[in-house]
This record gives sequence, structure tokens and C-alpha cells, in this order.
Amino acid sequence: MNVTSAIPKESVNLQKDRLPSTISELNISVLVKSASHVIAPLWPISTFAARNPWMGLENQPFDEVATWLKETRHVDIYPSSSMLHAAKQRGEINHNFIDLGLQQWIDSQSLNIPREVAEEFCRSSLQLDELPDNLLSSPEIKSLAEKASNFNQKKNKKYTLKPLSYYLEQQGGEKIAHTLDYQLIKWCKLYLDESEVAWGLPNREKGFYYAWRSIVEYDPGLSRTQRNLLKECHLEPESALKEALVALDIPYSEVEEYLKAHLLALPGWAGMMLWRSQQSTKESSLLTEYLAVRLTMEWVLMKSYLPLPLPFESTEKMVNKKQLIAAWIHWGNISVEAWSKLSSSEQNARLLLANRFNESVRRRIWWEAWEKTYENQLSKKMKSKKIGTDVSTPPLAQFIFCIDVRSEPFRRQLEKTGPFETYGMAGFFGLPIETSNLGSQEAHPSLPVILKPQHRVKESSLGSNKSYQQRLQIGKSINYAYKTMKQNLFASLLLPEVSGPWLSLKMIGRSFAPRGIGKTTRRLKNAWLHKPQTELTIDQEEASETELTVGFSDEEKVNYVRQALKTIGLTSDFSPLVVICGHGSHSTNNPYASALDCGACGGASGEFNARVLATLCNLPKVRKILGDEGIWIPEDTVFVAAEHITTIDELRWHYVPELSSKANEAFLCVNEALPKVVHHANAERLSKLPNLGSGLRNPKNEAERFAEDWSQVRPEWGLARNASFVIGRRTITKGCDLEGRAFLHDYDWTKDEDGSILANIIAGPGTVTQWINLQYYSSTVAPYYYGSGNKATQTVTSGIGIMQGNASDLLTGLPWQSVMQSDDELYHSPLRLLVVIEAPRQYVKRLLENDPIFYRKVKNGWLRLANVDSEGNWQSWSNQEI
Repeated sequence: MNVTSAIPKESVNLQKDRLPSTISELNISVLVKSASHVIAPLWPISTFAARNPWMGLENQPFDEVATWLKETRHVDIYPSSSMLHAAKQRGEINHNFIDLGLQQWIDSQSLNIPREVAEEFCRSSLQLDELPDNLLSSPEIKSLAEKASNFNQKKNKKYTLKPLSYYLEQQGGEKIAHTLDYQLIKWCKLYLDESEVAWGLPNREKGFYYAWRSIVEYDPGLSRTQRNLLKECHLEPESALKEALVALDIPYSEVEEYLKAHLLALPGWAGMMLWRSQQSTKESSLLTEYLAVRLTMEWVLMKSYLPLPLPFESTEKMVNKKQLIAAWIHWGNISVEAWSKLSSSEQNARLLLANRFNESVRRRIWWEAWEKTYENQLSKKMKSKKIGTDVSTPPLAQFIFCIDVRSEPFRRQLEKTGPFETYGMAGFFGLPIETSNLGSQEAHPSLPVILKPQHRVKESSLGSNKSYQQRLQIGKSINYAYKTMKQNLFASLLLPEVSGPWLSLKMIGRSFAPRGIGKTTRRLKNAWLHKPQTELTIDQEEASETELTVGFSDEEKVNYVRQALKTIGLTSDFSPLVVICGHGSHSTNNPYASALDCGACGGASGEFNARVLATLCNLPKVRKILGDEGIWIPEDTVFVAAEHITTIDELRWHYVPELSSKANEAFLCVNEALPKVVHHANAERLSKLPNLGSGLRNPKNEAERFAEDWSQVRPEWGLARNASFVIGRRTITKGCDLEGRAFLHDYDWTKDEDGSILANIIAGPGTVTQWINLQYYSSTVAPYYYGSGNKATQTVTSGIGIMQGNASDLLTGLPWQSVMQSDDELYHSPLRLLVVIEAPRQYVKRLLENDPIFYRKVKNGWLRLANVDSEGNWQSWSNQEI
């Protein structure tokens, strides 16, 4: 097919009665929903939480998705050869596992050549060096390739569909695809803007397509001919989308694949449209509108370039025989003369092997060896622990931390310092709530993004807070006035003169004394606002039908406490003091600040959830009912709430009710131990940051400087190097230096006969940890498609996300500095998450049988699985075994 035959040359006012019956009968909304699986929802930067960019593709094997992305978008999601070599030099890849992977691959192949010959060739090519250019261009190799005419192996190109505008550019035509992307970025920015523009789009309340349709005909960036064509577009998005499909002559059977190709062109902006469409019924068709705009614009932009032939379906390509022969000459220990003497069948057998054992296969063997090396190291650490033999003095205090990998070093240091016991669970503590701080009318969903809040918990003042509200409103008014002046044509000319001196002093202070200025500013702000003492509205209040219920019923209070305690196995032997620890981060001038907060709390601090759970645990009615059920909490046990600040490894108290004498003794002991814990935790963490190293005189001060420095692109490592999710009792990991790489969730299989607790852990925290893992993985291996590039050159756009410059895709992942030690040195290890479950094999087998989603993830290679049985034996589950 070419464009001449695809697009009518007559006036393009395509009405519905002219549409072919096959297209007119298409259910566009169903097709769009199905096509949307190739992208993932993208939520605003203010609530940035980990997302799995391939969440809709997990019904396919990882390897197939990797091949598909390489073919469609030229995106490689395997670690590069340089990454693999660097990991081997650091000792992170055991060569024995590379050899084991090679043997397993050869065992899976049908060979028509001697095994020793195949092994020698494959082992030599596993060095991952590139073929010399002079060899590939050699006339002798070209001659041998021409003689091997009976080897007609075709490339496996299952997914080749691309937008026609991209084919035009590939054939050396105009940059229609580039212009199309620019147009969509411009209109998406205007429509999705939350805070930056002074004038919004007209008809924005009707939807994206309607707003675009009402103003695009006046766009000076388009030619008069193009604007006139756009005037004739259908008024309804679905009909307009069908018209564009007809005009582009997309075959009926390929419509869904064509929509997928356009969604993958700008996966960030499309992902934001997808997320918005899921938030309310009012915008439920937003992704359809996005595609209607995109395909209509594509047709109009291409209308001027009809003479260029653009093949819709790529022809099957033959494998590069020159490259395969060169591979044998280079790696197969065979000369050109010796190759010529081989029979035709012998040559074909060798070419077939070289074609199968391609670069992707070789890198995959190295990558899997990297994963097995880590698993082997982790198993050795855990095997050194004797299961269930941790006999120590009764703990004076028990701490419940988030499973976040940054909690592991802090927990380890805390346990070394005193008679303390730590537990891990998802940082929202099982509370499906949205939170509302004192003086705020807005609510933040404080739970994983895969869940919906069921309750609202408000912070209210114990006394009058009128003066606090007034001071808060004054601050908001000043900010609003400042922003309005920036956007006003005339006031913006005066603003630099008025604000210049103050902002200059602030800039100098933040540049040369960030720690001091930051502390002083925060102290002055707190002193001026003088927030009164508050309490939480945990008792249920009446709410309208459109609002969430405020607080909890008596039954719900008991249910949430019971669920939290049973999940981690803390149902007896309570200490006098139990500390619920949320976590949050603190940094300055950081668009990705929420990415360093608690992902389980929707990109916010978990201290609010910690306060709620601690408050519920202290209720006498709750304790009495739990006691009748066998969960007896001593009268002198008190629950308190704290926050682990991950940038400075400090524990801050947020809720400390009246303490019993034993609880007070424990509280004083904890406070006495904390300075030592903070010192060692900061020293360990800062030693891993670039340009700092070990031996810092005052790690705490250095950490505070990093947190306040507005030029610091790496205030902390976040969850970089995460690699495993250990579900089991703390006894199997206590004392092990897990290097801040493991999510730790407490679980006691002996108290979970039906496996329901394990199933909930896998469905909830298991999903969140996998998303975090794949967020870091994708940002490392494909930083400019799934990451967000260089943090120093990013632009916050429309109040919703990040771009590079002023016209890029909406960036979906983490910046380069979050995963790289330097421009050339990797920090994060791109490994799939290893889920380790402390439970008998039959427990894990039952889980896989009852949870098809988890089964599919393991089977298709999206994560890895192992279990530790009651005897402490480590058992790996390969996807071939299940």
C-alpha cells in the first residue's frame, strides 16, 4: 500500500455514511481499552509512586516483550554489554553461572553439529565483544554469503506495525512524526495543566477532543490548508477517530495494532491520559479523545506528501548472512578457507546456531547469571541463620517499620544497640485511608495506588485553631499573589524589582550555607504558624453519598488492628512500648521528592498512617475484643507513632500518649540509643553516595547538608539496588547485612494455616515491591524511554510532571542520577525482584495454584521465586518448574 492509494485526493469531509461497514461497526472504546495495555497509567509528579511500565503485558513472557519493544520502538530492555562487564568486574557475576546458563541453553537446542564445536563457538561469543568492522566489510565474507544462497532463514518479525508518519521519516521524507509529537505535546500540556498557565483552553470541561477541536483551526503553527482540513473534522471523537483510520487506509484487522503504535509514540502523555480516564466517569473516554486528536493530526500533516510510497506492512527480512559467517570466522576458530570446504548442510547448521545464539540470548545468559549470583549470595547469608533459634532477652521495645529497603540498615543498627525487636509490613499499615491535615481542604490518598481509599481521617485541633487558620491563609494568599504577578503581563515586569533583594539573599544563603538556612527557615515558619496540638477523627462521622466516610466504625477499628498484627505475626509477647514507624524523605528543590517518600502511602510520608494505627491500638474497646479472641495486649503496653526520615536516618516522634511506667522506661532507653543508631546508619548510607566515602567526622551534619542543598541532584539513593522481597520471620535475616537491598515483610507461616495472610501479602505489598523493582530496572536499562534522563536539565511542566526541555514526552521514570554512580558507572543493579518466602514448599505451591496473577508473573519471568522451608533449606522455583 502507498499513501497515494490510501488517502483520497478529493475534499476530505468524510461523513459516517461513507465509512466502510467494517470500520463503522468497530467498537472503538473496546479497541482503545485493549490497546492501552501497552502503556501504563502515569499519575502526577506530586504523588509520584512506583509504576510498572509493563503492567499490562505480564500475560506475555518477558523475552517476547523485550523482542517486541526492540522491533517496534528500538528500545532494549536487557542490560547493555557494558553494564554486564562492569558488574562482572565488581564481582557481582559468578562466571560459573554464566557457564551453567550456556549449558542449559545448548541442552534446549537441536544441534546438527558436534556439541563440542557448538560449545566452543558459543563460549567464545559469550565474551560479548563486537565483530570487527573490517571483517564485516571483507570481500571474502561477502563472497561466502552470496554462495550460501540456500540458507533462507527469515527474521521473526511478529510486531512491525508503526505509524505511517514514522515510515515517512524512515524513508527520508519530512519529519511528520516529529511535528506530530510536538503538536500532541503542546495540546496535552494545555489541557492537563493544573497550575502553570494563566489562560486555559476553552471548552476544557467538555473534554480533550472538544477543547482541541474548538481552537485548533486558529493555530498559527499550521498552514492554512491544514487548518481548513481540520475545520471539516467530525465533532465527535469516536467518529473522528474512525474517519482518520479510513483516510489512512488502516486495514480492519490491524486497527488495534495501529492504535498501540500511536500510544507507544508518547507513552508518558498517553499514560497520563489513561490515568485521568480512570479517575472519573466524566473523563472516561479521554484516551479515545487523545487518539482521535493524534490520528486526525497525522492524516492532516501527511496530506501534503501523497507522492511518497509508504508501505503499511513491512516485508519479511532475511537474516544477515555476512554477519553470521563473520561470527564463525571471529569466534568459531575457523578460517575463511576452512569454511569454504564445509558442505552446504554443515554451513547451514552453523549459520542456524549463530542466528539463534544472537546478542540478546548472550546478554540474557549473563543477566540471568547476575541474578543467580545475587540469589546465591543472599541464600548463603540466610543459611548462616538457624531458623527459630534466636533466643534473646525479652525486647524492651518493638518497632514496626515499612518494608522499604531503606528501613533494613536502620533496623539492623537499632537491633544492635539495645533489647529491641523490629518487624516489617507495608508502610500504609493496612489502612485504606485518605488523609486531611489541619487547615487543609484537600485530601491525599495514603495507600498504594492500586487501591482506593475507603475512609477519610482528618486532623483537628484540640482547642481553637482560628488564629492558625488565619496565618495559614495569609501564607496561601501571598503565594497566590506571587504566582498571579508572575503570570500577569505588566505585574511580571515589576516583580523582579520587588522580590529581587530577598530572593538574592535566599539564593546566597541556600548556596553557601544550606544546612543553616534550611533549619532557620523551617524554625521561623513553624514558630510563625505555631500549629496547635491536634487529634485524629477516628470515630465515624456521617458523610454525604459523594464523600468517603470520616473515621471508622467500632467493628472496623478492631478489624484493622487485628489485620495488622496478624499479618506480621505479632499476636503475643508484646513489649511495654510498641513503635509504629512510618517513613518519609526531606529534600530541597527536588521535583521527585514524592518518589523518595513512602510508595505504599501514594508518594507521601507514612507518619499519618502510623499515628492512626497507634491510636487505634491504644483504644480500650479494641484491646478488649482482641483479648477475647486470644490477642491479649498487656495494660501497660503503649503504642506510639514515629517517622523515619530517610535522608538523615532520624526517628521523629509524632504521637506519644501518656505512657505507663514500663513504657516510659522503654521510651527513655530508645531515646538514649537513637543518637548512636543515627550515627552508624548515616555513616553506612553516606559511604555509598558519590564523592563522600567513609570516615566522615559527623555523618549526621553531612546528611542534613545534603537534604537542604538545593543544588544536590542526589540527596539520597532512595530504593536503588533493591533486589529481593523476603517474606518471613525476622529470625531468618536478623544480624545479616542485607546492604539495604531487601524489602523485609514479617510473616509466620505457622499462624497461617489456610494461606490467606500470605496471599494478601503477595497481592498487596508483593505487587508494590515488584512495581518499585521494575521502575528502577526500566529507568536503568532504558533511561530515555522509561526513565527521565538527566535531572539537571529537567523542566516541571503543567504542575503534573517532568520533561526534558520544553517539548518532550512526559517522562515516566526516575532520573539518571537515581540509578547511576556517575555518567559511566552504574549504581542500581537491574535485576528482577527475587521473592523469598519462608514457608514449606506446599504453601508456595498452593499460592501459585490459587493466585493466577502471581503464577503468571513467575511463569513469564517478571519476577523470580524461592522459598525457605522449616529446616532452613533454600529452594529456587524456575519458570519451567511451575
